Amino acid sequence: MISNLKAVITAAAAVIFCGAYNTSQACTNIIVTRGASKTGSVMVSYAADSHTTYGELYHVQGQVWPKGSMLKIYEWDTGRYLGEIPQARRTYSTMGNMNECQVIITETTFGGKESLVDTTARMDYGSLIYITLQRAKTAREAIKIISDFVNTYGYCSEGESFSIADKNEAWIMEIVGKGMKFDKKGKNINKGAAWVAIKIPDGYISGHANYSRITTFPLNDQENCIYSKDIIKFAKENGYYNGPDEQFSFSEAFDPATFEVLRGCETRVWSFFNILGGGKIGDKDANYYLDYALGTNPSNRMPLYIKPSHLLTVKDVADAMRDHFENTPMDFTHDLGAGPFECPYRWRPMTFTSNGKTYEFERSVATQQTGFWLVGEARPWLPDAIGGIIWFGVDDTATSCLTPVYSSGNNAPTCFRDGNGSMIQYSDSSAFWLFNRIAQFAYLRYKDIAPEVRKTANEHENGAIKIVPDIDAQALRILRENNNDTTKVKEYLTGWSEKFANRMFKTFRKLDEYLLVKYIDGNIKKQNPDGSFMNNGHNAKIPPMPYQNGYPQKWYDAIAKDHGDKMETPAPAK
Repeated sequence: MISNLKAVITAAAAVIFCGAYNTSQACTNIIVTRGASKTGSVMVSYAADSHTTYGELYHVQGQVWPKGSMLKIYEWDTGRYLGEIPQARRTYSTMGNMNECQVIITETTFGGKESLVDTTARMDYGSLIYITLQRAKTAREAIKIISDFVNTYGYCSEGESFSIADKNEAWIMEIVGKGMKFDKKGKNINKGAAWVAIKIPDGYISGHANYSRITTFPLNDQENCIYSKDIIKFAKENGYYNGPDEQFSFSEAFDPATFEVLRGCETRVWSFFNILGGGKIGDKDANYYLDYALGTNPSNRMPLYIKPSHLLTVKDVADAMRDHFENTPMDFTHDLGAGPFECPYRWRPMTFTSNGKTYEFERSVATQQTGFWLVGEARPWLPDAIGGIIWFGVDDTATSCLTPVYSSGNNAPTCFRDGNGSMIQYSDSSAFWLFNRIAQFAYLRYKDIAPEVRKTANEHENGAIKIVPDIDAQALRILRENNNDTTKVKEYLTGWSEKFANRMFKTFRKLDEYLLVKYIDGNIKKQNPDGSFMNNGHNAKIPPMPYQNGYPQKWYDAIAKDHGDKMETPAPAK
């Protein structure tokens, strides 16, 4: 993917392919409306998960294009050239998955029926996201642009759930192609897509994780629900549904539930509903929906959206994205697969067999294959040039941190910038490689090292949240002094985002060095009350004997059972 990015970076921001559950089990979104937010902002979180994704923050500068300009379209997951479309006369600047108008678009892929993919179409899901971001000033406008794109050029990707938000509204839009049916001239007469978009009511939260979540929807409420005009007719004509229109379920028609999908995808939605709902999902205890999340009762569907237990902050949303099912029935930090140090990761593939039975590892929100993650925050009380912040991070959500980057900026910070390293090229100035170094070490002694990483991440994120209002105030002063000309304020916010990201980078590089010194060779060096390392009292460079905590008894017992006949110490002779 990355190798094909350069050819189109001036036309559209990059997207990292997040495949369906049965391919790369990727991506998680949380959506927070204004009334569910402590500050009154709209928030959307996104983890872009793929084993081949390099974490970068792509910036595309908006501009006025010459009349008659054309835009080349490339399929984002393969780089396959799809054709050209007319370029918009005016495009907006984008910073990752957010634009300068505070519009946010993210995704998760649910796949759906393979027969609905149209390989002849010119628009894939990535193009829909990033080209739309360059053209839309509101969420509703984004939905219309996406609809116009697929009607005009077709849709060539799998089933997709989009989170689409602006500073006032938040929506879920789900879309599938119509497959291919050719007339005598070889033209695909099924060109287009079946789609539905639901507005999340103010005061509620929602989300999705690689499974279609929209079931029935109102047919005559355009304020809160928009859909393709022939969606039900198409489903009936193709045998996906045969009941009354008002009982039509998008999910059941186009993405029927399976055990694997529910267990690998809806468990994540259940988990962040459980966390942010304070143990309740709607008016029921979260455990009421546990059989659904575990894949054993597909008919017991969770609601599309719920009220949170309290008004949410950026930190609340970010921390929910770090979840490993801790303290739930899916908690996998204590079984034998976690190793002696409670590692909440299982190396792929997800399934394995033993004694003729098939087993499935859990797939939590936090996962090792995350390329980048974010919380987009649209703030309606501020001008667009100041209001949009993309809280951006790279690599595993549980062992990295978010840092604020203003979406109106002229450049992405250097440590996140396109071209600073790649998945096969190490860069010592790349945040992705720095956080990967930390994560790989943490995976070895997770119980000991992860809390230290989390402490540093908390300090950075909480510090950023505290300082952002001061930066906003300074930016407003600059805007007023320049008669609302945004040039100077964008320069200021670009510079500040760069400096703060650089501060983050230096902090975590220092942490990387500290962790290596402290935990080298499986030991744990002793420390003074101020955090400095002890010496042996004779030589400042020689430490005392380190802690050697060994393994938990459960692990010793497992080793003895597996290999004890080769290791057992003979009893002393009497």
